[in-house]
Order: sequence, then structure tokens, then C-alpha cells
Amino acid sequence: MPEQLIFGMEVFLNGLMAGVLYALVALGFVLIYKASGIFNYAQGVMALFSALTLVGIMEGQVPFGHLINAIFGTEIHGFGWHVPAFAAILLTMGVMILLAVIVQKCVFRHLVGQEPIILFMATIGLAYFLEGVGDIMWGSEIKKLDVGLPQGINTLIDETTFGWFGYGFFIDNLDIVATVIAALLVTALVIFAQYTKQGRAMRAVADDHQAALSVGISLNFVWVMVWSVAGFVALVAGIMWGTKSGVQFSLSLIALKALPVLMLGGFTSIPGAIVGGLIIGVGEKLFEFAIGPMVGGATENWFAYVLALIFLVFRPQGLFGEKIIERV
Repeated sequence: MPEQLIFGMEVFLNGLMAGVLYALVALGFVLIYKASGIFNYAQGVMALFSALTLVGIMEGQVPFGHLINAIFGTEIHGFGWHVPAFAAILLTMGVMILLAVIVQKCVFRHLVGQEPIILFMATIGLAYFLEGVGDIMWGSEIKKLDVGLPQGINTLIDETTFGWFGYGFFIDNLDIVATVIAALLVTALVIFAQYTKQGRAMRAVADDHQAALSVGISLNFVWVMVWSVAGFVALVAGIMWGTKSGVQFSLSLIALKALPVLMLGGFTSIPGAIVGGLIIGVGEKLFEFAIGPMVGGATENWFAYVLALIFLVFRPQGLFGEKIIERV
């Protein structure tokens, strides 16, 4: 019995840590949706693109090197130097800000006032475009990402052990660090949205575009700012997931796991994204622990979506979302 209890506590804590990472990805969706009403399907691909760019910069890889070699018959592979992790992260953030400006100026500025489905389709196009550009720029092979976070097998560094009742309690140190960083970022984003001038401008734009314009708030500035912040969130998510499982094109699928989080928490609520992520993370781990063996396992693949479906039936606005009533 004590062994089962300790193992259940271990599963619970691992679920909390996974939930914080889910919430981090979901926050990128919430920020853009709150400021512009756009459901950004490309958020997961932005995490992939930022991780690919980070690895390419750290390794001193020449962007579009494969394409240049194919066209001109050269054998360019790299600049011959490696960039420190911190400097590479700053450069990658600069790339994500530039991407935010380009996306706003070249795509969404021309779609102001369009139906939501058109904006959604634009983000789908943007997702596939970024995935293709990332492939051409940096190559499609699986890449190892190491920015100094603890990883590998080391009893003192990569595994923290607590002995209760004679049983071991194991938590991967990489998960602990990722959770702390994600929690700090989530807290910073909440403070930013609630207490800063830019955060208030973002909420004003989300409430009423015309009213925000009438008090001198620049929609273009707010949208570029929000896409830049979403890009930073995508970069952090890409670093965490890329360090854990390698930078590969399946990394873009983490966006799909954020969808149930949004359905639970509400598409317009930052606290909702946090609570929804924790519910999904803990729920799927405990369900797999308690029910999985009875039904053949692999319940983590579908638990979150079934839970989201139940919420859509009984509370479609989510736990913290706004219930919109339209009179006709």
C-alpha cells in the first residue's frame, strides 16, 4: 500500500509538471486570441521554427545552406564557429520579433475586418509556410538541443530521490527545471497582462478595436507586440520540449495538446490556460495510472480530448471563458 501511495504521488507531481508546460503552450494561443480575435493554429509550428533556428544559430549553420548547395553546386555547411547558448537565444528572439513584424505587415494587416474563419485559415497557411521554411533553412533531420539544462543519467543532477517508507521517489531534474522556468514565465505574463501599460492596451484592443483606436492605442503596435510575446512563449516551449525529445518536426504537434487546455480554461482567459493545463496534465497521468491498466493503456493519447468534448457539451465557454449571448 505505501508503495502504491508513493507511486501515485510521483505520478501526480509529474502530471503537474506536464500541465505547466501545456499551459505555457496554451498561453501563446490565448495572448493572440485576446488581442486580435485570431485563433493561431501556427503556434505549435512557431515553437518548432524557433527551436530549429536556435539550434542552427548555436551550431553556426548557414541558413538555406542545402538550397544554396543544390542551386550553385557549392558545399557550404557552416560558418565554422559555434554561438554560446545565451547569445543564440537572444538572436533567436530577434528572429521571432522580425517574424512577428512580417506576419503583421504582410498578412494580417490586410485581413482586418474579415470573418474569423478566414483569419483561422490564414494561420493554417502560415503554419505550413513556416514548417516548409524551417525545413529549407535548417534541414529536416532530428537535431539535439542543449542550452545547458540538466539532462542525461546522473544520480546527483538528473534525478532527485526522496526516501519515504523505504521506497524511492524519482523526479527527472530536467522536468523540475522546465516546470520552474515555465511557472516563472506564466507568472510574468499574468503580471504583464494585468499591471503594465502595454498589457492594459492589449486588453483594451481585445475588448473593442474602435474604442482602443479612439484613445490613441495603435492596433499595429499591439498586434506586433502580442505576436512577439507569443513568439517568445513559443521559443521557451520549443527549448523545453526540444531538450526533452530532440528538435524534430513532430514538435509542432504540441499545439494539438494545447487545444483541450483551451477548451477547459476558455480561449480568452490567461488564468484559465493555467488551470486547464494543470487539470489536463494531472488528469491524464492519474487516469493512466488508475484506469489505464484496465483498458489496455495508452489513455494519455485520448483522455484530454474526451475531457474537452465533455466540457464542450456542458460548458462550451470553458471554466473561465466569457459566455457570449447574441440577440437576434
